[in-house]
Amino acid sequence: MNLQTLPHHHHFQTERMLDHMPRQEAFAAAAEMMKLMSDYTRMRLFWLLCHCEECVVNLSAMMNMSSPALSHHLKLLKACGLIAGRREGKEVYYRAVNSPEANALHLMIEQMAAISCPEIRIPGEESAADAEK
Repeated sequence: MNLQTLPHHHHFQTERMLDHMPRQEAFAAAAEMMKLMSDYTRMRLFWLLCHCEECVVNLSAMMNMSSPALSHHLKLLKACGLIAGRREGKEVYYRAVNSPEANALHLMIEQMAAISCPEIRIPGEESAADAEK
């Protein structure tokens, strides 16, 4: 129970809300993720990886970026836990992870940018519409 008393009493239950407020570390982690997504190139790359799994060479072409520049963005997204890579021979394929944070960011990007998911079926994968059923 929070023992903090607020200086003004406005007949709201604000003091009770303090009992449920997450620790500063939770907000710091969220702020770091938001800071990471403040770069529109990284946001665009993340959105793309929410819809496909692709190798660095193809992602570079799709994003019209050099492989080293793209790799820098991939490294940051991976360090934050938003994407994962898998090696197949000499190629590394990247995709967005299926986590509450990644799903929330994906939804936020689409709502704020007024865009929607393309209905592309990847063989062997369930679509968002199928998952809701």
